[in-house]
Amino acid sequence: MHSRTLNWLLAFVCHELLVAAYYFQYVEGLQPCPLCIVQRLAVFLIGVFALLLAVTNAKPATLLNRVFNGLGLASAVLGIVAAGRQVWLQSLPKDEVPACGPSLDYMMEVFSTSEVLSELFKGSGACAEVDWTLLGLSMGAWMLVFFSVTALFFLWRLFRK
Repeated sequence: MHSRTLNWLLAFVCHELLVAAYYFQYVEGLQPCPLCIVQRLAVFLIGVFALLLAVTNAKPATLLNRVFNGLGLASAVLGIVAAGRQVWLQSLPKDEVPACGPSLDYMMEVFSTSEVLSELFKGSGACAEVDWTLLGLSMGAWMLVFFSVTALFFLWRLFRK
């Protein structure tokens, strides 16, 4: 498959993942935890960089191609960290799950940016809840798979000739 086609496909998959996230939030009533918000941001960024790669159709050895693939990789790593943390929290016994923290809106009003980021990555008790599964995997686990595959994709593209 042509590189440009893969970029369009990845951008489309990211779009559909965000549509699904908003469907689960607004139709099914599943409220996103702080780590889910970070994962949405990572999916959005991956989609943007895939779209930029598709639109520019930059050749593999060019600086533009390397920059967009590097930023896509960084976004996928951000997603791996957030989804990995969520899967870890979901695997904890109930008595070891951290207490739920303040809402994201409250944190944005009261905390500094660095404190908000720190709290987002810590996760909360809400991040440990498993409200939905497919084939035995939670949303966080499926997102960990997506981010891992996407990171390998961008990594491969960074180092290919």
